[in-house]
Parts: sequence; structure tokens; C-alpha cells
Amino acid sequence: MLEKLEAAVLDTHIWLRASGGDPKLAALETFRGTAIVSAISVWETAMLATKGRIELQPDLDQWIRANLQPPIRLEPLHPEISLESCRLSDFHGDPADRLIVATALVLGAPLITADQKIIDWNQRQARLQIVSVAS
Repeated sequence: MLEKLEAAVLDTHIWLRASGGDPKLAALETFRGTAIVSAISVWETAMLATKGRIELQPDLDQWIRANLQPPIRLEPLHPEISLESCRLSDFHGDPADRLIVATALVLGAPLITADQKIIDWNQRQARLQIVSVAS
């Protein structure tokens, strides 16, 4: 299935794990489309690194630049995404998750995630296509 997608939004944890070659994400190796990263994922990653919860090599700035190269595309936060994030009924309170889901909805792209809260929400709402990967 992944190999047939032209583009997909990556949840922050998927972007981080894929960049590190996580063997649990072997299914992503067949994906040849554009991987879209929301601008909020850059912020979320920087916060994790700044708080010492993750370590990025050689440093945060270089890691971000290296991991936003094609076939990865950065999707900026624009008004349509911001507004859509506020319209997600019955969604949990994490603003980063809201913006990532809203990015996928606005772009009409699948979301690749292992986040059970997002998966559960979408099972109730059926708003977007989710490609679930092992956590």
C-alpha cells in the first residue's frame, strides 16, 4: 500500500524514527512518494532535543536541515491548517497532534502514525486515511 502513495504526512515520531533507520519501520522502505512534515513537527523535535529527551547528531540545526531534504517536504502552518485544527471534534488536547492531523486533512493526504490516540479518534470520526505502523 505505501508504495502506491504519492504523498503522506509523517507524524513527528515517525519522522524521528525513520531518520534513525528504526527496523520497526521497514514497511516505509517501499514508500517512494513525498513525505510531508508539518512545521509543528520541527518545533516538537526541537523541544524534545532542548529538553534532553532526544539527542540529535551532529546537532539540532544540522539534523533538521538534513532531514528536510527531498523526498521530504516541509509543510508550513497556514491559516487553513490552523483553522482545521480547531474544528477536530472530540480530539484530545495536544496542539501538535491537532496540527499534524489538520495538515493531513487539508492536504487530503494519508497520515503515517503509530499514535494510538490519533488512530482511536479516527476510528470514531473516519476523517482521514491513516497508515498505522508498529510502535
